[in-house]
Parts: sequence; C-alpha cells; structure tokens
Amino acid sequence: MLLLAHRGASADAPENTLEAFAEAVKQGADGVELDAMVCGSGEVVVCHDERLDRLARLPWEVRTTPYWKLRRADVGSPLGFAPARIPLLEEVVAALPSHFLINIELKCDRFNDGGLADKVAELITRDGLAGRVVVSSFNPWCLFRFAAAAPSLRRGFLIDPDKPWSPQAYLMNPLVSSHSVHPFHEACTPERVAAWKAAGLRVAVWTVDDPGRARALEAMGVSYLITNRPRGVREGLKRAA
Repeated sequence: MLLLAHRGASADAPENTLEAFAEAVKQGADGVELDAMVCGSGEVVVCHDERLDRLARLPWEVRTTPYWKLRRADVGSPLGFAPARIPLLEEVVAALPSHFLINIELKCDRFNDGGLADKVAELITRDGLAGRVVVSSFNPWCLFRFAAAAPSLRRGFLIDPDKPWSPQAYLMNPLVSSHSVHPFHEACTPERVAAWKAAGLRVAVWTVDDPGRARALEAMGVSYLITNRPRGVREGLKRAA
C-alpha cells in the first residue's frame, strides 16, 4: 500500500504548497495528492478552496482572480504556519522526485471546467508523466473531458460520502474510472474492495491518519492511502509488521 501525502504533508506544513510537498518527501511518503483548478488568468494552480477566505482570509475567488494577484496571497499564516503561496501545478510537478506518484484531483463543481481537464492532460503528456500520475475528480464531466483529451492516461472517480452511494459506485464509477476508485475510507469494506479489485481497479482511500485504521485498510487490499501524516502512519505500519 502506497502512502500519498494529502495536499502534501498538511499536518506539518501549509496544505497544497511547495513547503507541504517538500515535507512529504522528508517524511518518506510514496507520493502526494493535490488539488488543481484554473485561475482567472488561465493557469492551473494548486489550491483546494474556490475562495480564499479560509486559506488566506481574503474574499478572492480563485477562478476569477489572475495568478499575479493570487501569488501575493499568504496561505500559510492563517493555517498556523510560516507564510506560503499558492503554486502553479507545473511548479509542483517539477519540484517532486521522479519516483513520486502524483494524484491530481480536478477541482471543479461546474459543468464547464474552464479548460481544466484539457490543460492537465496537456501538462502530463508534455512532461512525460503518464506513468506516475493518477487524475481523480468528484465531477464526472471533468473525467469525461480528461478521457477525451488523453484516453490512455489514468483516471479515478472520487465517491462523495454526502451523496447517494449506488449511483456513484455502480453507475458513474464504471463509466469514468480507468485505473482506480477513490472512496472515503469509512465506505470501504472487504467485500467492496474485493469487488473493485476484481473489476481491475486499484482502491485509493482518503483521509486516514490513524495507523490502526491504515492497517485494516491495507489488509483489505487498498492500493493507495491518502494521509495528512505520512511519517506517523508509516511508523505505525512498521510497528505492526
């Protein structure tokens, strides 16, 4: 089971920043999970929230704010860390070790994704990242567009625990996932994990910081475990081995 640092090692550094991804490397993660969206000037930035109220105490909406302005936002101090900025996706990819798996979540809850899927597909193809990137999204339209832009690249559907299970797991997931399925960890049972694996899908669960729960998921056959604390989970798994 590979450990992917959730928004980087976000328990110990400001989420989705270069500092958090560097901390994930230091903590011995196998890869990272990050959030990608298009900003007002068209670049793909790494950020989770549509507005920066929580991250920077600013009322800016990412999709309408140009990057020259976004990069001035401090997304570290409001979270209790040193000042940090929102990076471009291409900056993050360039900074990560070549062996790292990268789970790029396409963040868009609208039908029109502003070119997000196409731009991410172009970056992965241009930089030769196909073998180390998995693209996921809660938005099936994003994954349909991504599949149209780059059919051979790896896709995984994120199952929203706040929406009905069956339409997502049994209808949408088979339509849009080519590599993996991404459920909330509490939705995993041995039977469900076995069924997904029998269908040829890897299972990527989120977000698990408890080593005991991580051990149980590993025993079920989960492939990727997304955690805020890669070092702590790794140490807990080693102690149980």
